[in-house]
Amino acid sequence: MRTLTYFVASTIDGVIAGPDGGDPSGPDGFFVMEGDHMRDLLSDWPDILPAPARAALGIDAPPTRFDTVLEGRASYQVGLDLGVTDAYPHLEHYVFSRTLTECPDPGVHLVSGDPVETVRELKRRDGLGIWLVGGGTLASALRSEIDELIVKLHPVVAGAGIPLFGGEFGPQRFDLTDVRRFDSGVLYLTYTRR
Repeated sequence: MRTLTYFVASTIDGVIAGPDGGDPSGPDGFFVMEGDHMRDLLSDWPDILPAPARAALGIDAPPTRFDTVLEGRASYQVGLDLGVTDAYPHLEHYVFSRTLTECPDPGVHLVSGDPVETVRELKRRDGLGIWLVGGGTLASALRSEIDELIVKLHPVVAGAGIPLFGGEFGPQRFDLTDVRRFDSGVLYLTYTRR
């Protein structure tokens, strides 16, 4: 069975985007975008790079870890605001929204129904891993289905913003299975669901 991995950047205080929901890795963002962790990201995780970055870096290799990406409406809007209607054309792309009635890109699957049922169906299919890119509301809705959580923890405190999980209180235990420390101050923390 395929696994769902929430692979996401976060601040020390658990923020994945600013209060306005803008791109935290963009020119006005607050994540650390230089240093040795970026080399690791490019070499070990090219599947998660958006198409413009893949093109700029000359990456055209087929996916090796993930072949499907899931994102919420607000996360998808970040790309739309930049004129990108499908940031991940190299992956099967699903956007979960109750407000969008049609998708501006035929390569993106728009889902208005239950995200848990959709993920369970995707897990039953053959293929590589499923990557949950964000956001916090979708992550909260899918928390029971997340098999692996990889937090790219940046040495930043935001104070406010979009949380890693935005939802109701309901503690769930994960086991820490790997820690990668970089000179840039970024940590990759890998957890698996108990």
